[in-house]
Amino acid sequence: MQKHIRPQDLARDDRFNRITTEQRFSDPRQRGEERRLDKGAADLADRARRQMHGIFVGEIQALEGAGRTAFDFDSPGEVPYELKLDMARQCWDEARHCEISLKLGDHMGIRVGEFAESTLLFEAACHEDPVFRLAGVNRALEGLAIDVFTTMREFGDSVADPILEFCEDWMLADEVTHVRMGSSWLRAVTADDPDRRARALEFQRTVDGLFNFRGVRGEEAGAGIRLARRFREMAGFTNEEIDDIAAMAQRDRLAAAASAS
Repeated sequence: MQKHIRPQDLARDDRFNRITTEQRFSDPRQRGEERRLDKGAADLADRARRQMHGIFVGEIQALEGAGRTAFDFDSPGEVPYELKLDMARQCWDEARHCEISLKLGDHMGIRVGEFAESTLLFEAACHEDPVFRLAGVNRALEGLAIDVFTTMREFGDSVADPILEFCEDWMLADEVTHVRMGSSWLRAVTADDPDRRARALEFQRTVDGLFNFRGVRGEEAGAGIRLARRFREMAGFTNEEIDDIAAMAQRDRLAAAASAS
């Protein structure tokens, strides 16, 4: 089996509608507002369906990314065997999430490929340094999943959909574990290399910025994706790290408002 495969080589059948990362970020429709699940929005159902489809394809790429980290590195000096076991456990969780998300898609009337898939999540799992993969995927993107699943769980409650609420709560518990594994292993592997840790955390901030959806994330009332501070703390984030994400969202929100005026 080939190691370190390219994002464009990920296997998909003809149901999927893949776009490039450049297409995703150059699309003028991607304003961040489509992530908001405000109950008064006229297109609320489509927004929820788009969000759920995004979760589905994200779970596929999370499965692929964890599998690659378990497979791509042979030397125990690169990736301890116990870390590979954790990545294998995560693969099992992500496979289960794919099945849950696909069934939720059926429940919400979503057709696979109805919305586009970009490979940005998997690209974060392609870094040549496994520590950067932990920072970019397990901490940045799985951290985002904590926020998204918390938001979707609350949305399910608000629209009296117990199936959506239950499934999102179930997956949220797994995401806290995945982020905590990334937090613990990043610190363990870089215990004697603070410079490597600092560079990995800077990569994490870059990924967090790309997935900030123009400031839609936040802790304040009305945030499109709620920053789930309590669950992030359980997953190994410090208060300073969470404050930094909140401040980044605020800066992006102000910049987006300024560009729109």
